[in-house]
Amino acid sequence: MAPKGKLIIIGGAINTGSFAETQFGLPQNMNFFERGILKRITTESIKENESRFEIMTTASLIPEKVGEEYIKAFAQLDVHDVGVLNIGSREEANNPAHAERIKAADVIIFTGGDQLRLTSIFGGTEIHRILLDKYQNTEVVIAGTSAGAAASSKNMIYQGSSKDALLKGEVKITGGLGFIDDVIVDTHFIQRGRIGRLLYAAASNPGILGIGLGEDTGLYIHGNTMEAIGSGMVILVDGKSMADTNLTDVEMGQPVSIKNMIVHVMCDGDMYDLDNHQLVIHHPRVIPTDS
Repeated sequence: MAPKGKLIIIGGAINTGSFAETQFGLPQNMNFFERGILKRITTESIKENESRFEIMTTASLIPEKVGEEYIKAFAQLDVHDVGVLNIGSREEANNPAHAERIKAADVIIFTGGDQLRLTSIFGGTEIHRILLDKYQNTEVVIAGTSAGAAASSKNMIYQGSSKDALLKGEVKITGGLGFIDDVIVDTHFIQRGRIGRLLYAAASNPGILGIGLGEDTGLYIHGNTMEAIGSGMVILVDGKSMADTNLTDVEMGQPVSIKNMIVHVMCDGDMYDLDNHQLVIHHPRVIPTDS
């Protein structure tokens, strides 16, 4: 059965006029994010502006500053019931007071930073259990940007340089937070040239769908449907039709060959069905202008 919750994953951003993040996950400019994806997070909540938001800054090295910037951004959207939870240890992730705050939240947002901090601190804790239960059984909105997006799936890329991605053993994969199964997410995808990382991930586990989120871009996932949102691109790598690879034959550090891997490109408004693996491209109606 498809989860009742809604998942919004965002690839991070670097362009002028967008919700940009430094390597520490600090928002620099809210212009695009306010108009687009951040507003979408707000409107997808069942209570909209009256929802209770919790900003999870665990992944960031500057959590206080990141939390402040999110509070300011939501205030500009007339959303004021916003709390910040900087959980820095597994003990804190099992704290009953913190757990109650997660239970009461309508929208939970994981910020950028280091995705391994998210999985190592939250994995198997009371907060993680509550999050999975809420996502499966309620209409909660769970969002993640950059590291928060990468950690959202059951499988998670946590290491691997772009230039060496298609060498055997260079891409490191571990377990994520598990809100969505059968996919793996990579972020800052276009700007950092990470197509090789996703190709390797799909070749090593063809049953999963690789998702590469570009800057200023996200996916809204509800039920078994994904919708691209934002100004950039989402790259999908589908390994189910892969005909052959030499992955198991070559030595560690050697190049990997892949035959017949399907790649899709999604832009704003495009829809992808996770059940039948079909992409429906959005064709906006162009209104002619008078000459």
